[in-house]
Amino acid sequence: MTRKPALLFSILYFYALTVSAQHETHAMHTMQTDSTPMANDSMPGMDMNMDMPMGHSFSLNLPMNRNGSGTGWLPDASPMYGYMFMSKKWMYMLHGNIFLRYEHQDIGSKGSRGGEKWDAPNWLMFMGQRKIGQKGLFHFSTMLSLDAAIGGNHGYPLLFQTGESYRGQPLVDYQHPHDLFSELSVAYTYAFNERSDLTFYFGYPGEPALGSVAFMHRASAQYMPDAPLTHHWNDGTHITFGVATVGYRYDKWKLEVSSFTGREPNEHRYDFDKMRFDSYSGRLSFAPSENWSFQVSHGYIKGPEDLHPDENVHRTTVSGIYSLPLKNYHALDVTALYGLNKVKGNDGESGVLLEAALRLKKWALYTRYEFVQKDAEELNLDNAGFGHDAIFPVNALTLGLNRDLFHIGQTRFAAGAQATGYAADHRLDNLYGKNPWSGEVFLRIYPGKM
Repeated sequence: MTRKPALLFSILYFYALTVSAQHETHAMHTMQTDSTPMANDSMPGMDMNMDMPMGHSFSLNLPMNRNGSGTGWLPDASPMYGYMFMSKKWMYMLHGNIFLRYEHQDIGSKGSRGGEKWDAPNWLMFMGQRKIGQKGLFHFSTMLSLDAAIGGNHGYPLLFQTGESYRGQPLVDYQHPHDLFSELSVAYTYAFNERSDLTFYFGYPGEPALGSVAFMHRASAQYMPDAPLTHHWNDGTHITFGVATVGYRYDKWKLEVSSFTGREPNEHRYDFDKMRFDSYSGRLSFAPSENWSFQVSHGYIKGPEDLHPDENVHRTTVSGIYSLPLKNYHALDVTALYGLNKVKGNDGESGVLLEAALRLKKWALYTRYEFVQKDAEELNLDNAGFGHDAIFPVNALTLGLNRDLFHIGQTRFAAGAQATGYAADHRLDNLYGKNPWSGEVFLRIYPGKM
């Protein structure tokens, strides 16, 4: 518990930014809250008597609710949480999420790979945009995380999670912390007409056009502190040190191509990794109605793991996101996705995720089911006699709930709890036990709905 003072200091500092922005918001312009309906149809192109856009980050002719992570799309009906404030030329938005929690992996100590911890997964995002001429739009995004400052560079315990390394060892049964600078990006979009526009995006770091909207930006995952086990099968490239994307939208479709750095962030969470631009991806997105958003993407990722630089990954993903506003400001949000990682000479490994969240005024109920295939190398079992090519299927089911307790201005405080049960290959029983499960309780701090 020696990190408690640093943890509390970091939390106070982190959310001082949010509170100060919230006061500035109220001083400059009163925006939507949970008690006020939003007229989404009026958002594209609306300027509120100011020479500035009020719509999407990468289009003058789309609603802001379609903003996801990177250049990805959410459904237009997605709920939006944050603070908005503006000047004559600019619109700014501030988003954030923090979970002050206690977690225990492998309750009952069935195996030897569990752990417990007090920590606080978190992120803060600040963005701004303005019109350039009559048809141009400039946008910048910054995303910060104090994961490493609060929880340490080792991350937090999470059974069966894999990806990245620490002190020369693979991170297994741990979720790596996110870098302090998780996104610093700029973009320019030119609108040919209301149905067609072209976007240029550069991030250092940023997110290439590969996979669905990252988990922390999906409404179906917003109540969950944990990263998905399928993170590195779908949205593991959401922090990439060097990415350039060109995207063309025509009506309900968008085609994007990216060149980016394949190597995942190293264990030094406060620096900027080398830009390589040795990988590529393409993504096709489709928004057939305000309630749906789909994408299919493929990418070649050169040497993503620092410990295995010669293993290049071909990743294919497909996903659908559904958002349905209900009466009395209730809402249902669902995400389904599939990811396939293929390394030359090895069988492909699949990951499946289905998650949903139901908002009922002050209550939110949520669930996540995952199936993922992990090989012996990922689970650090190369010397356990299974063989390098052995694949272990893992199932995980999470159930949880949140309840809003109170709010200070537009900042809300909620209590939550969740439990996760696992069913894995029986060959892993001596390490994990049979059907282990985990639980956690937390206080969530987040901005109100706009």
